[in-house]
Amino acid sequence: MFLDLDKHNQDKTAIKDDSGYELSYRDVCDTVRAFEELALPRCVVFCMCESCAGSLVGYLAFENNKQVPLLLSAKLDSGLRTNLDEVYQPSYYWAPERMSDELGGEKIYSAYGYALVKTAHKPYELNDKLSMLLTTSGSTGSPKLVRHKYGNLEANARNVAKVFEWREEEKGICDLPMNYTMGLNVINSHLAVGASVLMVKANLMDPDFWSFIKENGGTSFCGVPFSYEIMRRIGFDRMELPELYTLAEGGGKLTDKMFKWTAAYCKNNGKRFCATFGTSETSARMAFLDPKMAEDKIGSIGKAIPEGELFLIDEAQGEDGCVTGELGYRGPNVTMGYAVCKEDLIKDDEFCGEYHTGDIAKRDADGYYYIIGRKGRFLKLFGLRVSLDETERILKSQYPDADCVCTGDDKRMSIFTVDERIKDEIIPFISAKTNLHNSAFRVYVVDKIPRNEYGKVKFAELEELM
Repeated sequence: MFLDLDKHNQDKTAIKDDSGYELSYRDVCDTVRAFEELALPRCVVFCMCESCAGSLVGYLAFENNKQVPLLLSAKLDSGLRTNLDEVYQPSYYWAPERMSDELGGEKIYSAYGYALVKTAHKPYELNDKLSMLLTTSGSTGSPKLVRHKYGNLEANARNVAKVFEWREEEKGICDLPMNYTMGLNVINSHLAVGASVLMVKANLMDPDFWSFIKENGGTSFCGVPFSYEIMRRIGFDRMELPELYTLAEGGGKLTDKMFKWTAAYCKNNGKRFCATFGTSETSARMAFLDPKMAEDKIGSIGKAIPEGELFLIDEAQGEDGCVTGELGYRGPNVTMGYAVCKEDLIKDDEFCGEYHTGDIAKRDADGYYYIIGRKGRFLKLFGLRVSLDETERILKSQYPDADCVCTGDDKRMSIFTVDERIKDEIIPFISAKTNLHNSAFRVYVVDKIPRNEYGKVKFAELEELM
């Protein structure tokens, strides 16, 4: 069974959520087998994810029974979801019961607050290796997907569990969404060793979040940079959380100040801080910094996880002995490539075990890697990868007569427009579309968007107008 779910202690709690559900490994396996008895065809299933038991058991069942789930947020804007539906034509939805009427179709099964809804779309041919789909920019509903193959998720779960030294006594805290590659890996790596996962809908600023974690003895936490900013703001370092032993970080680069604060907190409180790095294209994590090195290698992503290899493309030697270049990775967790339409789901493995990240990195004399920049048109806002191109497309669809261009960094997206009339509308609109807080955006009104003779935006000149 997927992740050896049937080989773990069947009486042990596998999933506990703050919606009131607690499932043993036996409960999970029984639900997986109940899905198997439905005899669903091999097809695409849209999983509308929340941090709860019902969402998770559906994903586990589809992976085990060879359907191909596309993991999406249950909060995804309905218009963006409809667009994805038209592009990928799922045969089923696995979604919260409350969404059943909105989705239409025939409800054929339900469990733990979720329902399986059959659509009018017929199954179509899929590559035999294809196991799961994730969006490259989940917040914007981009049709560009990452195609996972069988073995990717299992390999990353196995190797991450090994490097973190997870034991079956662990109770992993699932604060990151399961439709986000890092959040999914937290789940997979704990279930792979027979540990428990605590799924929490409450957010980090809600006292109920921390009450649930304390009451249930959460032992490990993984956050994005924004998570740690919130935790410092709310006085996390003064909380009594005796069972919490591991603090991990991924999904973006911590500032050196925050990195030092977290590492010092862990050292002073008998805990460990594990910085990591990964991408959807590598099924989550590809690098891990030994917590013993956290204070010596501030800002480092560490070295490759077991069975993986980090390398630099177009290396350049610096005077300080460091080498810089585009970061690449090889390993069994490298996915098959991308899809932009349903016809792409028949394509074979295009990455062939090697992925070039688009991130510029340096490697120091001790072999430790550091991310120092990014080549592509993506930001990581609150730890979520957001496509600048897709954001521009969404703005263009809403404001066809306005020239809008997006740029920015991992702290904030900058939106430039020539139309003063829509200035106050843009942030509420794009915030609702992407499900990102208003503070992630800033709007600038300019006289014109600087472009070259080929119509390409001159981003350097544009940023001078800020």
